[in-house]
Amino acid sequence: MIQLKNVHKAFGPKRVLDGFTLDVPDGETMVIIGYSGTGKSVAIKHIVGLLEPDHGEVWVDGLNVPELSRRELYALRSNIGYVFQFAALFDSYTIGENVAMGLRKQGELTDAEIDQRIDEALDLVDLPGVRERYPAELSGGMRKRVGIARAIALRPKYILYDEPTTGLDPVTSAVIDQLMVRMREKLHVTAVVITHDMRSAFTVGTRIAMLYQGRVRYEGTIDDIKQTTDPVVRQFVEGKPFAEGESAHSDADALAG
Repeated sequence: MIQLKNVHKAFGPKRVLDGFTLDVPDGETMVIIGYSGTGKSVAIKHIVGLLEPDHGEVWVDGLNVPELSRRELYALRSNIGYVFQFAALFDSYTIGENVAMGLRKQGELTDAEIDQRIDEALDLVDLPGVRERYPAELSGGMRKRVGIARAIALRPKYILYDEPTTGLDPVTSAVIDQLMVRMREKLHVTAVVITHDMRSAFTVGTRIAMLYQGRVRYEGTIDDIKQTTDPVVRQFVEGKPFAEGESAHSDADALAG
């Protein structure tokens, strides 16, 4: 289980998280939605210890992440796959070498076992036969799938997806969505997905939380959020523009409803 409790995080004078609290039970796919720049990616970076809270607690499987030693943090990260927004592949490495990076860093498998993991992971994302190619030879959607393959090659308990469909056309985005659903159903992973794409959120999520002004404005099931009367949440979910004089970050919006 992942738990973020009253997490605060600021960068200089800019307060990004202001009492962010969220539980992600095992087996769930929690989707965090919110306007651009509201701190969604900042929130999930706390889960793997890439950032530490200024105040608050971050727990994964009963471990307080900010208090872990470097060795303990590396052990925790071996159970967490991270799919970066733009895949973050190394252009000078083949696809197979990119997928193997985390496995080689762990140093626990033989070369033969790593080769098997590479093939299994690429097969799961429907990319057999590309391991000797380079990222520049693949489309954007294929690179995203390689990013997912690299994450699942670790056989993690958790996967964190940071804007997995950003920059993709609708058809390719739908393919990525189905892959995320497949990872939950076949591998039984618990996932946190960052997105502002509501079509994707409704497809992959079991629960949705909206981050607004540094904290969770709303959290519930897909049906819950579709039926909410909260005006800020409805405006985002329905993709409605703000009226003149309003903004996504205004105090007036925060007090609405």
